[in-house]
Amino acid sequence: MATPHWLFGDQLGPHFLAAGDGGPDRAAPLVMIEARSVFRRRRFHRAKAHLVLSAMRHRAAELGDRVRYVRAETYREGLARAVGEGAVTVHHPTSRAALALVSALPDVTVLPARGFLVPHEDFRAWADGHGGQRLRQEDFYRWVRRGHGILMDGAAPAGGRWNHDHDNREPPPKGARTLGAPAPYRPREDEVDEEVRHDLDRWEREDGVRFVGRDGPRLFPATRREALAALNRFVERRLAGFGPYEDAVLTADPVLSHSLLSSSLNLGLLDPLECVARAESAWRAGTAPVNSVEGFVRQVAGWREYVWQLYWYFGEDYRRRNALGHRAPLPEWFLELDADAVTAHCLATVLAQVRDTGWTHHIPRLMLLGSHALQRGWDPAAVTDWFHRCFVDGYDWVMLPNVVGMSQYADGGRMTTKPYTSGGAYVHRMSDLCGPCAYRPTDRVGDRACPFTAGYWSFLHRHRARLADNPRMARAVQGLDRLHDLDELLREEKRRGDGPP
Repeated sequence: MATPHWLFGDQLGPHFLAAGDGGPDRAAPLVMIEARSVFRRRRFHRAKAHLVLSAMRHRAAELGDRVRYVRAETYREGLARAVGEGAVTVHHPTSRAALALVSALPDVTVLPARGFLVPHEDFRAWADGHGGQRLRQEDFYRWVRRGHGILMDGAAPAGGRWNHDHDNREPPPKGARTLGAPAPYRPREDEVDEEVRHDLDRWEREDGVRFVGRDGPRLFPATRREALAALNRFVERRLAGFGPYEDAVLTADPVLSHSLLSSSLNLGLLDPLECVARAESAWRAGTAPVNSVEGFVRQVAGWREYVWQLYWYFGEDYRRRNALGHRAPLPEWFLELDADAVTAHCLATVLAQVRDTGWTHHIPRLMLLGSHALQRGWDPAAVTDWFHRCFVDGYDWVMLPNVVGMSQYADGGRMTTKPYTSGGAYVHRMSDLCGPCAYRPTDRVGDRACPFTAGYWSFLHRHRARLADNPRMARAVQGLDRLHDLDELLREEKRRGDGPP
């Protein structure tokens, strides 16, 4: 009899069962384990818990008698109930904790990772060849495109340029409330979702499990069929308008033309290569411009792949990096997603989006939520944990490099060349969030001082010695000498503390 194969809850697509190239036997019986301890240990967003459990249970229903689906307190308990002391195979898990678990279990064979473009050993060879330190995402992205023939015309990048960022950083159209893009795909709930919601209610009521955020109707795909429908809708109706405004933010239009495919990719419902191939086909068919297609390809084959590889390459010590010495705990209003406590319209709007949906796009994550945490000096490990728990697409491998390296600059520049934070002027330029706000983006001090503007200058002052020699930050640091009200600003920032801005 074939060795049973264990599917984790983020290995749900057909490519995780394909035989050959290190895959399981075609006839292998399957095991899936729903471990309640995962939700008991950490306070996840309710919508995230719903999505993951719905996706797992839907997949089990599709697999029918081939799978043994075990609901247990822990993975160890579930595996013992499923296969006893027998052997089992499993594809390389996506977290270090899960890899440590399966590696410690007897008779578990770890097969190569799937759901990504580059094998670990290939990336390690590439990174070691670049000295292992300043591993530029742009260099990696071009290497991946060449190696996989993605958006290429022979040896040259399709459309004549590797990078179309210059065309993809437009502020929202003046006076627009929405982009007017076709609506994204949204699934319909079924009896599996009803069962999941009933179980989550019972866990909270009887079993001491606690969640954060709201769980309305499920907004993201939980099945392969739904994920393909979402991919089709994006490529056919939304991709063309994606590029120019991918960094814009509009209060009434939180999704703009974004794909909303990250959770489907991270659950393993979609494979990255099929996503970028569909986008490239749209460009070659003339239905989407190259800047929009390249922007999407960069997100999937560039940034997502880069973050996955750095998670493993940098090692577990990366989790503890704190180059700026930030130690402040996350305040209660932030932990509870209490948007109603926040006066600053930009932060209240985005925090409400996270509370209600478990999602917001990359600019609110980086330049509002992450930037505020950086300016306030919050502990980067706690910020990483918050992003992991509160986003439907958040996993350890996703958030550790994104937050420690990109968002909080806690690695001191190993991943990025500068801290990603700004004053209110950037928020005002790239969004409509400042208009109805009680604060003014140009005010540094006084009752209407923008928390981001004041916070930006306070951050630069606090880390002046470190940032003065950074070529990308030197001019901003020099600007401190031109602030006649710096002392007053610092006094007001100290009084503000970590209360809701």
